Amino acid sequence: MKQYKKWIVAAVIAAVMAVFIVILVCDGLVRSYAGDKIFDTVEAIPHCKVGLLLGTAPITPEGEHNYYFDYRIEAAARLFQAGKIDYILVSGDNHDRDYDEPTCMRDSLVAHGVPADRIVLDYAGFRTLDSIVRAKKIFGQDSLTIISQKFHNERAIYLAKSSGISAVGYNARDVARRAKYIKIHGREYLARVKMFLDLLTDKQPRFLGKKEETPF
Repeated sequence: MKQYKKWIVAAVIAAVMAVFIVILVCDGLVRSYAGDKIFDTVEAIPHCKVGLLLGTAPITPEGEHNYYFDYRIEAAARLFQAGKIDYILVSGDNHDRDYDEPTCMRDSLVAHGVPADRIVLDYAGFRTLDSIVRAKKIFGQDSLTIISQKFHNERAIYLAKSSGISAVGYNARDVARRAKYIKIHGREYLARVKMFLDLLTDKQPRFLGKKEETPF
């Protein structure tokens, strides 16, 4: 019985170590590829016709104010006003009439001085993978400036490579609150593992549909 318990403990430790190694490898691959493709300053980032603004809601599921939303809007408006992008493709979740990330982001961008005719909405960006694949297949983009927080940009840029998109990322400010920071960034490690599984299984967007007519 003691020997049996030792084997169980050894197997559990080996499994935990294997999972830990997988997480580290996936994270390392994403960081390494995106390293020279993400920018913190407007001055350094190259011009691109279209910026892809990855969606989030102004209010969190817990009913709190979402600063990730504010900071992404600020970053996108800053890029547009500096002439670093000419159009903004807003891709987010609109799974029902009461939850509409793209429209909320468009309205906020307009309030920040971005003309409405320079904003295109993708209502089926349910996940980052969906947003990237649809930017290519539905909106016809081969080159993008992706706008989100750094941790999100890194993963999105890796996904863009897999879709044949040349992408750079502009980093919006991150949220300073420690509890929220730890939760979001901890979840990101698992999201990167899930991304590689999706790529290995050729995961497709929840909804693809027909190509959209755009001004860009």
